[in-house]
Amino acid sequence: MDIDITELPTPCYLVDERLFLKNLEILNSIQQRTGCKVLLALKGFSMYSIFPLVSKYLKGVTASSLFEARLGYEEMGKEVHIYAPAYIEEEFDKILNYCDHITFNSFDQWNRFKEKVKSIKSKTISCGIRINPEYSEIATPIYDPCYQYSRLGVTLANFRPEELEGVEGLHFHTMCEQNSDTLERTIRVVDQKFGEYIKKMKWLNFGGGHHITRPDYDIETLVRSIKYFQDKYGVDIYLEPGEAVALDTGYLVAKVLDIVDNAMKIAILDTSAACHMPDVLEMPYRPNIIESGKAGEYAHTYRLGGLTCLAGDIIGDYSFREPLKPGDRLVFCDMAHYTMVKNNMFNGVNLPSIALFNEEEGIKVIRQFGYEDFKTRLS
Repeated sequence: MDIDITELPTPCYLVDERLFLKNLEILNSIQQRTGCKVLLALKGFSMYSIFPLVSKYLKGVTASSLFEARLGYEEMGKEVHIYAPAYIEEEFDKILNYCDHITFNSFDQWNRFKEKVKSIKSKTISCGIRINPEYSEIATPIYDPCYQYSRLGVTLANFRPEELEGVEGLHFHTMCEQNSDTLERTIRVVDQKFGEYIKKMKWLNFGGGHHITRPDYDIETLVRSIKYFQDKYGVDIYLEPGEAVALDTGYLVAKVLDIVDNAMKIAILDTSAACHMPDVLEMPYRPNIIESGKAGEYAHTYRLGGLTCLAGDIIGDYSFREPLKPGDRLVFCDMAHYTMVKNNMFNGVNLPSIALFNEEEGIKVIRQFGYEDFKTRLS
C-alpha cells in the first residue's frame, strides 16, 4: 500500500480510485466486446461520491429497494433497474418515478402491479420476471438463491407462460463470488428449462455474483456465455455485479486500543466485525491485513477482537513481525463492498469515516459520523 494513512481518522473506510478504475476498465471491456450492459448492484456498494467515475463506464445501477433506486436515479443519472422479493404497495408509485426496468419475483406480483406500470405515460418501463433454475453451486446456504424452498424467483413448475403478456425480460441470479465456469454450467440449465420463453423476450439478466475482476477470472468463458444467448435468441444481456465493481479497491484502517491476555494475546481494536464488517461473521471469512500472517507464521500472534460487548465479535487470529501496542494501525484489505452498505451502530459504536484517494487530490475524507447519526436512527 503506497498511501500515507497516518493522518486518517480511525476507524476509516478508504477507497482507492486507481484500483476502482482498474475494475471499471475490465468491466467496460466486457461491454465493448459483447455489447452487453453492466450495472452496479447497489446492494454491494453504494458509495455515491464515486458514482461520477462509475457513470463513465457502466450503464447504470440495479436496486433492491425504493431508497437504492432513488439514490441511483439522483446520483448516477443512468439506467435504474430494480428487483425485490416483493414490492410495498405504498412505495410502488415512487419506484415507477425512478426506474427503467422492474423485475418481479412472482406472477402474482406482476399481475398486482402491471396496470400501474402501463399507466405511466412519461416513459417506457420494461418489466421482467425472475426465474429460479433450481441450479447453483454455492456452498454457503445463506447466500444460495436456489436452495430448497427458496423464496427467490419462479421455478419451472410454477411458471405461467399464459401470463407473460407485457413481460419483456427474464432475470436469474444464482451465483456468489464465482468464476465463469459456474455461469457456463448454469446457462445450460437455464436454456434447457426456460429457452422456449427466452426466445419471446427482449432481454435476459444474468444477475450478480460474477467475480469478473478477480485475477483468476476466465473472461473468455463469460464472453462466450453472453454471446451464446445473444446469438441464439437475439436478446440484450445485462450483468449486475456489485462485489466485482468494488473488489480489492478499499481498506478499513483501524487502531489497536488495548492488549489483553487469556491463554493468548488478544488485541482489542477500535473497529468491529459485528458493526463494521458483518460478512466476516456471516460468510464467515478472515480478511487479510497488510504486513500480517496467519497465526504462528510470524513471531507474535494475536486474536483480533472488536470493541463491542458481543463475545463473538472476533475478526480472526493473525501474526506480526513486531509486537502490537496500543496506537498501532492495522489496514484490513478488500473492505469496500458489503461493508458500508451493511454496517450498523450496535452498542452505540460509531461508524467508520469514509475517505477517497486519488493521485491528484490525495486522501479526501468524504464523511464522518457522530452521535446524531446514532440518535436519529432511534426514537
